[in-house]
Amino acid sequence: MVTEYLGRPDGLPPVNGYSHVVAFDGPLVAVSGQVPLTAAGEFAGDDAAAQMRQVFGNLAVALAAAGSGLDRLVKLTVYLTDLADLGAFREVRDEYLDSARLPACSLVRVSGLVDPRFRVEIDALATR
Repeated sequence: MVTEYLGRPDGLPPVNGYSHVVAFDGPLVAVSGQVPLTAAGEFAGDDAAAQMRQVFGNLAVALAAAGSGLDRLVKLTVYLTDLADLGAFREVRDEYLDSARLPACSLVRVSGLVDPRFRVEIDALATR
């Protein structure tokens, strides 16, 4: 059972028609796919690593709004438009996450995301 639809917590990009974060009755938190946009809706830039850092920063903000954090991640789903960006993803992931406690992860190559400039989108499940 869902206990909280947290909508758009402060520090996350504008959205239309969905919640960035949903907290369930119990410890589970679901985070919608985060993209490389700032809270002001500005694009993080063309560089793959910069996009990954913005996405992980957005994940951290979303999780904090639900009383969780990156250290509580249990599952990531990563969408990349170019598998050549896999190295950048791993490098940035390792900046944000403890390598001894990596969450389960699915990585999917997609032909495109909602904005053709986006190289990555990541959604997540975590506990709190």
